[in-house]
Amino acid sequence: MSWHILGAGSLGSLWAVRLARAGVPVRLILRDAERLAAYQAAGGLTLVEHGQARLYPLAAQSVDDPEPIRRLLLACKAYDAEAAIAGLAPRLAADAELVLLQNGLGSQDAVAARVPQARCILASSTEGAYRDGAWRVVFAGHGHTWLGDPHQLAPPAWLGDLERAGIAHDWSLDILGRLWRKLALNCAINPLSVLYDCRNGGLSEHPAEVATLCGELRELLQTCGQADAASDLHEDVLRVIQATAANYSSMHQDVAQGRRTEVAYLLGYACRAARRHRLVLPHLEALHARLLEYLAAHGLPSH
Repeated sequence: MSWHILGAGSLGSLWAVRLARAGVPVRLILRDAERLAAYQAAGGLTLVEHGQARLYPLAAQSVDDPEPIRRLLLACKAYDAEAAIAGLAPRLAADAELVLLQNGLGSQDAVAARVPQARCILASSTEGAYRDGAWRVVFAGHGHTWLGDPHQLAPPAWLGDLERAGIAHDWSLDILGRLWRKLALNCAINPLSVLYDCRNGGLSEHPAEVATLCGELRELLQTCGQADAASDLHEDVLRVIQATAANYSSMHQDVAQGRRTEVAYLLGYACRAARRHRLVLPHLEALHARLLEYLAAHGLPSH
């Protein structure tokens, strides 16, 4: 069965190439005829691994192609996910399965509400990849992907496709816990890296601020029923800061390149969850306000 992949960014392209190399049929979905023409002119996707670039002429189609979709990897940004799935909804088969590879939380529920007939499988990945040109992705480092379905715990039959493609993965019975943990890590690191305009390692110069944020995030996770995700959060944040000291966070990269951030699905989601539970987290709220002010000053949207 074909995999349809919407979102030819870094992770979407990485999955597409590896699945195709393993002999799995892949179809890229591009937003319109103009984008499809640009892709066809490029001759395919280029993946750079170990300094070597190779072109992969994968099949592609536009959103309005009539081919039914039974298996879809949605690899677009969180803020594009709901509109993207609304455009594809008429093409989804009755037994369609969606893999949602978005950062943060919130977009997954919005997508699921648009397509109640489909099975939505949530994913969280630590794969390293970035774009360095049009239709060109650099594989920066092997990571791991966790997948799960809070409503249907049995794994899907197609995990063997990922195995053959060399996509390291596990089926998680607590995927929401993993997504909450990743959200907390992002909230503790990404906004401060933007506000201090530093690599992740630069946050070691602000230990008290990091510790205070971790304390409030731990309280939020516990209140939201995610006690396991709250465990040893501060220690894990410090470990990530050290392990990725030379890297710029994804949010910092977005801001530096004048791109919209996913703040609404990370820090914004955390603050909304706290308010829903009538939880007072002053440092988290203040950080959110500072970040929104910073984004506005740089001409970037705050949602």
